[in-house]
Amino acid sequence: MKKSVRLISAVALTAIFTLGCSSKDDAEKVPDKAPVVLYEDAQQALQAGNYTQAAEVLEALDARYPFGPHSEQVQLDLIYAYYKSNESAQAMANIERFLRLSPTHKDIDYVYYMRGLTHMAMSSTFFHSVFGIDRFDRNTSLYQNAFMDFKRLLQRYPDSVYAADAQARMIGIKDSLARYEIEVAKWYIKRDAFVAAINRGKYVLEHFPDTSATEQALEVMLTGYTELKVDQPKARTLAVMKANFPDNKWVR
Repeated sequence: MKKSVRLISAVALTAIFTLGCSSKDDAEKVPDKAPVVLYEDAQQALQAGNYTQAAEVLEALDARYPFGPHSEQVQLDLIYAYYKSNESAQAMANIERFLRLSPTHKDIDYVYYMRGLTHMAMSSTFFHSVFGIDRFDRNTSLYQNAFMDFKRLLQRYPDSVYAADAQARMIGIKDSLARYEIEVAKWYIKRDAFVAAINRGKYVLEHFPDTSATEQALEVMLTGYTELKVDQPKARTLAVMKANFPDNKWVR
């Protein structure tokens, strides 16, 4: 056990050292200019969509002038540049740093919004590949974290300019999580694990009742109860289906 901890620590230290060297190398690539000029260069790169270049300039600016006139804005711009460059880990590190050092900043709502977007970006590969594959033991915590980030934004800053988009993304996240649960349930049904499939259907009804997956959850439960030949739960579920989805094939 202690050996594993030492190994993990060594890997982590190696990653930190590599990242530090990389940032240093990037900073050395950037010409030595006044902080105002460097900041203007970074803004031009951002507006042109050259996010990797913008990140390099901002990193150099942050390293050379950590207490400069644009220090906090540099951090905010770095978050965005990393996010747009698909450098999610670096974006998240800067987000956590900003929240720790500037918790009362006037743009803190933006930082929570970007944390939600970054969590979504970190989990997007998983959700793009999960449907249709033959295993469902993956962790959906990143998507759930994104949901909580957007929820926190709405609770603390309901008048934020990012509130409407955050709310829309919460709806999308719930729908994705619900569809994921349905795919897991279908996977169980194919393997005759009907109790597990039924439980997944119940989970969708309990946690995502206002999503498009509700009808499919009921279908999964009805399939499971039919295969298990359990009549009373099937009758109750069928009554719910009839009341909410009268045109469903199970009702007809």
